[in-house]
Amino acid sequence: MKTSPTEAGPTETTAAQDSALIDTINQVFSLFRINYHNQYHAAFGDTVLLNQAKRLWKESLRYFSNEQILRAAKRVIEQSEYLPTLHKMIAACEDDLTEHGLPDVRSAYLEAANKPSPKNAQTWSHPIVYQAGKAIGWYALSHVGEQITFPAYQKAYRELIKRLLEGEQFEVDRPAMIEAQPPRKADAERIRRELEELKNLLS
Repeated sequence: MKTSPTEAGPTETTAAQDSALIDTINQVFSLFRINYHNQYHAAFGDTVLLNQAKRLWKESLRYFSNEQILRAAKRVIEQSEYLPTLHKMIAACEDDLTEHGLPDVRSAYLEAANKPSPKNAQTWSHPIVYQAGKAIGWYALSHVGEQITFPAYQKAYRELIKRLLEGEQFEVDRPAMIEAQPPRKADAERIRRELEELKNLLS
């Protein structure tokens, strides 16, 4: 009796992806060890600390493809004489997202902050640039300082990037009645509420 080959189930696929990501992270740390020898051993001289760092990087970079992670590591090595932090690696991976038509987070923030209202009537470089701005609030982008709104936007944008790489689709809202945002005079109470919401978003 013939048996047909069985497709790998979700668990097998996830295990294979996890194994491939582990190999990628190990390759990245090997590249760092070769290129940043003294800095590397000063930072990760302890095996326990090294394994903890690898687990953290694996968790934080898992939304990027293995190819993107390796390209980012090589780009960092070419551009910096200092051992990169995880934050630097995430930024380098984001810089590799041009294949998705995504701007870097700083450009995305400026685009969201500077588009005129109504926001959903404008042309956007990518829908998640719009959605990240909507998540933290258009009023906040206009009336709250950049030192608060940029970190909030950055967090929202990166979360949307993760969801995009997982296959989620995004669009700019196009309701029957385009959202109207007539100019409103900024008042202290409204700004206080917006600041509170942004603090909650960043917590």
